[in-house]
Amino acid sequence: MAPPLPVIFQLMIVGAFGTEWSVKYNQQEICALKGSTVFMNGTFTHPEHLTGVITFWMINPAHEVEPTDISEDPDFSGRVEFFTDEQKHFSLKLSDVVKKDEHQFCFRIRSSVEEQKWLGKPGIELRVTELHVEAPEEVTEGETADLTCNTTCSLTDPFIWYKNGRPLTTKTIKNNQLHLQTVSSEDAGSYSCAVRGSQHLRSTAHSLTVRYPPKNVSVSISPSGEIVEGSSVTLTCSSDGNPPVKNYTWFKEGGTSPVGSGHSHSPLQSGSYYCEAQNEHGSLRSAPVPVVLRGYSTILYVAVGVGLCGITAFLAVVSWRRKKRQDGNTDEDLYVNLDPRSHPPDDNASSDHD
Repeated sequence: MAPPLPVIFQLMIVGAFGTEWSVKYNQQEICALKGSTVFMNGTFTHPEHLTGVITFWMINPAHEVEPTDISEDPDFSGRVEFFTDEQKHFSLKLSDVVKKDEHQFCFRIRSSVEEQKWLGKPGIELRVTELHVEAPEEVTEGETADLTCNTTCSLTDPFIWYKNGRPLTTKTIKNNQLHLQTVSSEDAGSYSCAVRGSQHLRSTAHSLTVRYPPKNVSVSISPSGEIVEGSSVTLTCSSDGNPPVKNYTWFKEGGTSPVGSGHSHSPLQSGSYYCEAQNEHGSLRSAPVPVVLRGYSTILYVAVGVGLCGITAFLAVVSWRRKKRQDGNTDEDLYVNLDPRSHPPDDNASSDHD
């Protein structure tokens, strides 16, 4: 197997005028991100006193096939720019890189003399990649998870990770991998990756689901306050869990047996009630909620008591007035008896008078 080629590849030959032909590339292989802009740089020399020198770039040189300037290729139209200077530096700028741009790019030198020409071969191999997040679809709370930003070639720029569109700065990032240690429900979300300098060219987002037991279990009561016995009162249990909680069990504080099941419960007695939420990853109980039922019997007793008091008071007043009336009549009779004119004639008196 042939040894790997050096990073900077140099081709040179002694020309007819005793000066070297040479093409030196700064890189022999470039990995570019789809949609990005790539630069291919190097230096060249040619024999002195050469006239009519023309330089250009070509792709995939083939034996006995005349190289073609890629600026004339419709596939590269409007996407390539060439640069050279007096110090014999050259550069190719290729914009909006696409997958079909994967070729070997070579720098070509021509002159007015047919025999005086040079091709920098082999050239620069261009590889084009996209970013793809590889990660589990679901993970259970408490486990670890690794997310990898995959490419088909090796990008040299550092990777950046995003969660729900925001850059991650507190997680462990090593090379192209994001490590989530002791996953929690807060780690659920949409993850994507990019490389520094090309943050606008992010990967497709990957959704990470975290399974966890019930949390934030609470009970609400409707209506609130004191409720008359026989009226409708509803307790509702709510919770946060993944998968969502479907099993709810109701208990009355102080008891050991369930008093109901389901998302809601209607108690028939006063007391403190709580619910237990459960899914396949665990269970959690709510805080107890007091329920006060104001019974009809109590109201009836109070009403009867008030009524009896009223009747008693009424009877007492009537009795008092009747007694007062009777006492008044007795006094009148007494006055009548004391008046001599009110007495009938005495028989003995009549006899004496006669």
